[in-house]
Amino acid sequence: MALLLLWEAGSRLGLIPARILAAPSTVAETFWAMTVSGELPANLAVSLGRAGAGLGLALTIAVTLGLVSGLSRWGETLVDPLMQIKRTLPVVALTPLFIVWFGIGETPKIALIAVAAVFPLYLNLFAGIRGVDVRLVEAARSFGLSGRDLIANVILPGALPSFFVGLRYSLSISVVMLVIAEQINAQAGLGHLINNARDFMRTDIIVVCLLVYALLGLAADALVRTLERKALAWRPSLVEQ
Repeated sequence: MALLLLWEAGSRLGLIPARILAAPSTVAETFWAMTVSGELPANLAVSLGRAGAGLGLALTIAVTLGLVSGLSRWGETLVDPLMQIKRTLPVVALTPLFIVWFGIGETPKIALIAVAAVFPLYLNLFAGIRGVDVRLVEAARSFGLSGRDLIANVILPGALPSFFVGLRYSLSISVVMLVIAEQINAQAGLGHLINNARDFMRTDIIVVCLLVYALLGLAADALVRTLERKALAWRPSLVEQ
């Protein structure tokens, strides 16, 4: 609060020019005007669609590869080295290549988000599967569980905590990559608003969009936490509610 007051005072006294950073009151007015006009909700819906498509693609790929790699030695030999190579590649550096391959439409934006989000999901699922207590597996086998039943009732539930950690991390990466991806000739979305605002030196609109990006990250994390509490209701907690 003190920082906001200093920011507002600096803006009103002319110490912080509007072309450098708009005042908080101006940002609030701009946020309200863009919301009432429908401009912000419409562009937010476009950005959410891109992030959701990229994350959905990453989730499909990561779960498939994580299961293959985590449940078998040959799968680990085939998949894990490729994923580790992918981990060392800076995703932003792939942007020019994706533009050459896919053009400047929606595909490169979604692909960038998917590539960035896939590894945390894969790694945490793989680690979760391999981290399941061997004694639980042996006990399940003693009760006659094997194959798919063993995987569905013991291994996958045991890997869920790690998977949700990866999902939270991937969601935050998706928001970060959304900021970058929407700089690629976006005709709509929060990145489109930021690009236009930059050209006209509208720092109030830029701050509004950055705040929305931040709120998206917080909302996504809260959603995963809620899903985690419901899916892992059986897990004992070390922290009192």
